[in-house]
Amino acid sequence: MALLQIAEPGLSTAPHEHRLAVGIDLGTTHSLVASVRSGSAECLPDERGRVILPSVVRYGEQGVRNLGEDALACADQDPFNTIFSAKRLMGRGYADVVGLKLPYRLTDGQGMVGIQTDFGAKSPVEVSADILRSLKKRAEATLGGDLVGAVITVPAYFDDAQRQATKDAAQLAGLNVLRLINEPTAAALAYGLDQKAQGRFVVFDLGGGTFDVSVLRLTGGVFEVLATGGDSALGGDDFDRALADHFITTHKLNDLNHQQRGRLVMACRRVKEQISSEHTAFLSVEFEKGMTIAETVTAEQFREITAHLVKKAMTATRKTLRDAELSIDDIDGVVMVGGSTRMPIVRKAVAEFFGKDPLINLNPDEVVAIGASIQADKLAGNRNDEELLLLDVIPLSLGLETMGGLTERVINRNSTIPIARAQEFTTFKDGQTAMAIHVVQGERELVSENRSLARFELRGIPPMVAGAARIRVTFQVDADGLLEVTAMETTSGVSAHIEVKPSYGLSDDQIADMLKSSFANAEADMHARQLREHQVEAMRLVESIESALAHDKALLDEQELADIESETRLLKQLAQTEQLRDIEAGIEKLSHLTENFAARRMDAGIKKALTGKTIDGISTTFGSK
Repeated sequence: MALLQIAEPGLSTAPHEHRLAVGIDLGTTHSLVASVRSGSAECLPDERGRVILPSVVRYGEQGVRNLGEDALACADQDPFNTIFSAKRLMGRGYADVVGLKLPYRLTDGQGMVGIQTDFGAKSPVEVSADILRSLKKRAEATLGGDLVGAVITVPAYFDDAQRQATKDAAQLAGLNVLRLINEPTAAALAYGLDQKAQGRFVVFDLGGGTFDVSVLRLTGGVFEVLATGGDSALGGDDFDRALADHFITTHKLNDLNHQQRGRLVMACRRVKEQISSEHTAFLSVEFEKGMTIAETVTAEQFREITAHLVKKAMTATRKTLRDAELSIDDIDGVVMVGGSTRMPIVRKAVAEFFGKDPLINLNPDEVVAIGASIQADKLAGNRNDEELLLLDVIPLSLGLETMGGLTERVINRNSTIPIARAQEFTTFKDGQTAMAIHVVQGERELVSENRSLARFELRGIPPMVAGAARIRVTFQVDADGLLEVTAMETTSGVSAHIEVKPSYGLSDDQIADMLKSSFANAEADMHARQLREHQVEAMRLVESIESALAHDKALLDEQELADIESETRLLKQLAQTEQLRDIEAGIEKLSHLTENFAARRMDAGIKKALTGKTIDGISTTFGSK
């Protein structure tokens, strides 16, 4: 498959026309824009020659007052109006972010959390749109024309709501999104093309606010993601806060206000950056009322204070290798991505874990944007000299709720996207003309333990006996990781569909926790699934027998009728309990007890059908020739 010869819908395919497209790394702490110029991918600078734009926006009476470095400089003096780390809030609800230590005021908006400034509430989408708008303006000024589109990177662990929020921000900024791609995939793209790499690689991406780790197979121009993992609430910001929390504890500064805490965190960030290149750094922070911190921090102290964060990253890495069914010896190389991988303690931990030095020859801040720009250049139709195929995966399984509150997985986690899969379901009751479709995401057997994504109804199903209808449900995940679900009754053709756009995303560690709990509770989940399945089977049998008795109890003598009614009542009661073995026994006993009744009903049905028929009539009925 050669993506390079396929232009996105709506784009011109005239030969020799170079279309301006960019790759954007919309980061938690920093953002960049890159483009392919004269055959080489490079990050684009602003008017002062700076390629990195801090993902910080300061608001005032007339809207955006400062952006980037200028806004960052105001963070200490104006913390409530200076917004950073907005990416952490993208597609998230208020309840999901209560535990985040952010120096500004959060509000419970409609679906997505809001940020309260002195000049009104701002959504994370608006903040991100302002950052994207600035990058778009920079790119068009540098490239000298209008952009046909952009490839924007997102963490591999971004769920559907977070990806959709990113698309909404781009649309608000006036950008045409050619594609969303995972940040590790973009990094692998940059490294693979530069080094013509073949083999299995780990992309270790530790940015400002998120940590992604992916295992990829690079062969013959195909970038295949075998597994992805990480921690959506682990990044360089957490190292800053860990150091700040250390000083708050040791200096007993528990009464710091938002502004003072923000000043301390910024000072700790500077210490972290200095220690990344030197052995010691001096921390100096002056607060009101004569409170001052002034002391030297050594690299060893920093390592001890943040050791638990490095351990979290390596634990997630080990888990992702298991998901890919690979050992450390199977890995041919490790790619370091994200500004936080400049920390020596992180590089050392990765080198010791894999037993080899990681690849660090590309700028870790720029590599994601560069990879995205290469993909954007191809999607715009500018290059056709080589084949390239990107195969990303979905992080969590997608499925439906079935009777008994069970999850029926349709697409398993780590399935390659884009992907479309269908599965047939049927009705539970006689004459059922509608079906409620509940789309869920997660690894647990019970719907209650997974995350609800969307609900919709399929109406107009022709009335049939239970189990006769055939409802084909199709899941489609596009290249951006966005989901569409369609349900169709196959005999009548009636259908319904929904584009899954949930109102908010997963909480900080929810994806990782969902994966952990699926393994920790595997045995209990399997027992729960068996119980629910037998409860559903019991109720189906009860309803079937009650319906049969209502029509044909005359076929039974008094004792047979009494026995069947008694066992039916007992099974109905058992189905409300959690006694799996008793339910199994009840189903078997009632099924055996009604075997003769079922045979008599069949004989009676055949007799009724044949009454008054001649041999010729019977032959015609059964299609004899």
